[in-house]
Amino acid sequence: MCGIAGMVSVRGPDPELVRRMCDVIAHRGPDGEGFHSDGRAALGMRRLAIIDVATGDQPVYSEDGRVVAVFNGEIYNFRELRRELVRRGHRLRTKGDSECLVHLYEEYGADMVRHLRGMFAFALWDRDRERLILARDRVGKKPLYWRSDGHSIWFGSELKSLEQDPGMRREVDPVALHHYLTYQYVPAPWSIYEGVRKLPPGHVLVWERGQVTFRRYWRLDRTPRPVADEREEEERLRELLLEATRIRMVSERPIGAFLSGGIDSSAVVAAMAMQSGEQIKTFCIGFEDGRYDERHKARMVADRYATDHHEFVVTSDLLDLLPRLAWQFDEPFADSSAIPSFYVAQLSRRHVTVALTGDGGDECFGGYQRYALMNQAHRIPGMPRALAAVSARVGTLLSERSDYGSARRRLGRLMRFAAEPPSLRYAGLMSRCTPGQKSEIYSDALRDRLAETDSHRLIEEIFLSSPAQTDLGRVLDVDTATYLPGDLLVKVDITTMANSLEARSPFLDHHLMEWAAGLPDALKVRKGQTKLLLKRAVAPWLPGELLHYPKKGFGVPLAAWLRGELRELAYDTLTDGTARGRGLFRPTVVRDLLQRHIDGADHGDRLWSLLQLELWHRAHAAPGRSTVTEAGCRVPERPV
Repeated sequence: MCGIAGMVSVRGPDPELVRRMCDVIAHRGPDGEGFHSDGRAALGMRRLAIIDVATGDQPVYSEDGRVVAVFNGEIYNFRELRRELVRRGHRLRTKGDSECLVHLYEEYGADMVRHLRGMFAFALWDRDRERLILARDRVGKKPLYWRSDGHSIWFGSELKSLEQDPGMRREVDPVALHHYLTYQYVPAPWSIYEGVRKLPPGHVLVWERGQVTFRRYWRLDRTPRPVADEREEEERLRELLLEATRIRMVSERPIGAFLSGGIDSSAVVAAMAMQSGEQIKTFCIGFEDGRYDERHKARMVADRYATDHHEFVVTSDLLDLLPRLAWQFDEPFADSSAIPSFYVAQLSRRHVTVALTGDGGDECFGGYQRYALMNQAHRIPGMPRALAAVSARVGTLLSERSDYGSARRRLGRLMRFAAEPPSLRYAGLMSRCTPGQKSEIYSDALRDRLAETDSHRLIEEIFLSSPAQTDLGRVLDVDTATYLPGDLLVKVDITTMANSLEARSPFLDHHLMEWAAGLPDALKVRKGQTKLLLKRAVAPWLPGELLHYPKKGFGVPLAAWLRGELRELAYDTLTDGTARGRGLFRPTVVRDLLQRHIDGADHGDRLWSLLQLELWHRAHAAPGRSTVTEAGCRVPERPV
């Protein structure tokens, strides 16, 4: 892993604690680490060096040493920034991107973040003002946790860092748990621990003499602009994607690309091949189950651009991998596509140190089928209030008491969907566990504590506060604020960093995102067709057959695994004395859920969420002194 960690205190920092915080940010390889300590602050970092490998050590300092920074990520416009800083009279000692931060702060203060183009989480200490600045990139590619007691503030790229402080209460936040079971990840600003928060994407935190303030510095403007010629828009999209890809190909280490066979990753590979003088290395994951295997699609693109193509087939032999993933993910995380993501990162790291991905194409250009559904939902006639209430109640009962994928469940969701306002319709679409299903499985104590907590309100509030003019624009805002940074980017960052691989996403270039946000809805979703303009724009680059395949995503045969090879693991882990002793769930309901799944009903999503939560508990939350595993990770000893 790579990352930053530190502590600032009005009483003075604990440098040895910060060193321990940095020690758990471990990655394989010879790359560098750094440390700074003075009267109020202690900052440290470990970084997988990609640019300026020889001289890009951290921390970095201003000329007079009064400003110091540690940084995780990459700044893609660092060359332009360096030229401008030199023109303004600054003296830079290195040739890389990190040093730009302290000099940009001297010029612009906290507004420096507006000048950065890239992915980043950084901490900057202004010694004279006794001011700490924490900042996270616009869409949340790099993580940043923090907690404060009013006198001190602790921060880190990983919760494992903050766990090193013996003064931190490692108690699960029930609200975070509630949200996790709904969405399969813990959304910002919550973390799984009470008292610890995630800095949301596109935000700056300023700590000054014990006071914490926040500022949001970036938000997409989805005001549609007039389009006179759609062909010009297609050409502009190609130009932006080529440029966003080109600047992400700058590296002193070997570079390649994930190639799933979908439109987005295929377009990135095409953009790389058209701008590289060397053969592109591509990496693909497949499955033995043909319903989930898309290697044939990836091969079409690999053959067209003569890439150096590598494949790996995922099996259900996961008994060693699942505990490792539970350790790497600092919070419970139940998106099962983390499994193929980890394997494709592992495969790629044997050949390259940087991999480009297609992440963000769906959120920019309207790629999910749920967008088409929401775009058409306004045609549903409104119901009288009393009828809507009955339809929603009956629909909820049907969907909560029916098996996944059954006709009764589909009917229930349709009745509820028709009766609810658009904000709650989308919250329901994004939920993997309904309020009733959670209430059924909770222990009495947990149910009582969460009786007034509604996870759907998280999406509802973002939807209703969105300045977008259409429901499609509002759900794109919701996904950009929640699903993208909370699920997709966490999955990619953790699985790649666990393999000392850096992932870069051209579609998440903020210039491209801002341009795409201004496109009219009809160029994203039209008559049930998704990603309309993007498909037209990249059609000259890709095999025609590829453009007409239905979108599958990065799914795994989860239901079959939980009935087969993972059946014993799931049953033993979820029903033993350790799991029952936590007092979170009703053991009889958990056993019944397991049995119903084995008998043929599909409860894979719920069982997977419970399994990942319990595996996380055993890797992170068990009491006891820490020990060192074979992988070099510090984990709490399990109670005997």
